[in-house]
Amino acid sequence: MKLSTQGLENRQEWRDKGYDLPHYDREAMIAETKENPVWVHFGAGNIFRAFQANLAQKMLNKGECKSGITVVEGFDHEIIEKQYRAHDNLSVLVTLKSDGSIAKTVIGSIGESCMLDPTFPEEFGRLKEIFSKDSLQMATFTITEKGYSLVDGKGAELPAVTTDFAAGPEKPVSYIGKVTALLYARYKAGEKPIAMVSTDNCSHNGDKLYAAVSAFANKWAENGLVEKGFADYINDSSKVSFPWSMIDKITPRPDASVEEILKQDGLEDLAPVVTTRGTYVAAFVNAEESEYLVIEDKFPNGRPALDKVGVIFTEKETVDKVEKMKVCTCLNPLHTSLAVYGCILGFEKISSEMVDRDLNKLVEIVGYKEGLPVVVNPGVIDPEQFIDTVVNIRIPNPFMPDTPQRIATDTSQKLSIRFGETIKAYNASADLDTRDLKLIPLVFAGWLRYLMGVDDNGEAFQISDDPLLESVQKYVADFKLGEVPAKEEIKAKLLPLLQNQQIFGLDLDSVPGCGGGSIADTVVSYFAEEIAGKGAVRATLHKYVNA
Repeated sequence: MKLSTQGLENRQEWRDKGYDLPHYDREAMIAETKENPVWVHFGAGNIFRAFQANLAQKMLNKGECKSGITVVEGFDHEIIEKQYRAHDNLSVLVTLKSDGSIAKTVIGSIGESCMLDPTFPEEFGRLKEIFSKDSLQMATFTITEKGYSLVDGKGAELPAVTTDFAAGPEKPVSYIGKVTALLYARYKAGEKPIAMVSTDNCSHNGDKLYAAVSAFANKWAENGLVEKGFADYINDSSKVSFPWSMIDKITPRPDASVEEILKQDGLEDLAPVVTTRGTYVAAFVNAEESEYLVIEDKFPNGRPALDKVGVIFTEKETVDKVEKMKVCTCLNPLHTSLAVYGCILGFEKISSEMVDRDLNKLVEIVGYKEGLPVVVNPGVIDPEQFIDTVVNIRIPNPFMPDTPQRIATDTSQKLSIRFGETIKAYNASADLDTRDLKLIPLVFAGWLRYLMGVDDNGEAFQISDDPLLESVQKYVADFKLGEVPAKEEIKAKLLPLLQNQQIFGLDLDSVPGCGGGSIADTVVSYFAEEIAGKGAVRATLHKYVNA
């Protein structure tokens, strides 16, 4: 069995092995996509293939559309060359269900794949043609939050951006410069309307995309490289909109155990490709069953019938409430809690942690007791039902190959949103008291203990990547397992970090804590217990989740 147009001709063989195949005329879909493109997607990674491409497949299966997606890759064109085109733009989606069953789907909804690279004139020229078409309704993005930034970690303008600001839209080298050049082609074709929809997992993602694109349009107009009308076009939401969205679906890197299942079916050419840029990509993608996509309904040229396949369209304020529900209380804080303690306690799968009674109680209390009281019900998704699914189905799914080490990445960038917003809400409420927050400070203490890079058995472990790792580790550098200084001395060393509002969202020493002092004092007290010796993290965790 080969994943190709020719390989799918024996459809019965695939069906006998349990694969769901496209229910539509794929040849006709490809022709329609090329002639009348409706949906372009930037970012050809795993989340796209598991989610957006499958949404398009569902619409095609239902007869809700005739054209598929044009997928565009701008960071690593080898993904297109070595995986997409090598398999005729087909891929296999393996859905890993919590009951142990799997669903195998051949995704055929990609009608065309392109490289976002002006050094390939045919590729970039083709994209300009697509962006000039009347039929094009929207472009979606999964390029990660970093993809929208025009500056480096220190705030300095990226060299590629500087070059593009000066050179204009002919041969841009930065990602957003290339995207803006395509919008310029659409402007020149008659100021045609389009929705530019970020579906990246970051707050107010539409604003981030707008800020980046408008920076290019305004700078090019200012430098006389494009007409002033182009900047006006980008800034006119009745012509170019940048809706907010909230996306939620866990899609880990392709797993070897899933690859083995497909091999046993007889599927060939499954070996993952590692590109020269280090991208790991396979002919299949594995993902959880649960998925949510909520989008601000702002589409000046109309939109595909995504509402018929589970996407929720609503107003911006509701998208914001859903995003806060997920990121600040009902999912992401639970993941970070498990990531920090999972690494210290030697776990290698997030799902395994949910079998641990102490860790299970940790996330239940952080989610239901401490987090849920501040959630504003968005109306379109019930918060309690959402967290029920997270705690009882999604995180415990033993067939999802997700790790605490992956989730612990960039923790310094996550704490202010995932926990700081809850503390702020308590602090601002007439009915809630920050002194009732007992386990959120325990997560902070766990993170400080994690930064020591020593597990609960006293063995060194590899800390996950974090842009502030060096600067935050210095605050715990003098602490040794089994040596517990006076709490005053501990606080003196940790206080500058605990007062860092960029990391925690607020000064933890300015907010009352459950121990009679501030939340910073509570964190210091927990941390002192966790460095007492081998097994101290487990003992401290057990003590407070059962208090």
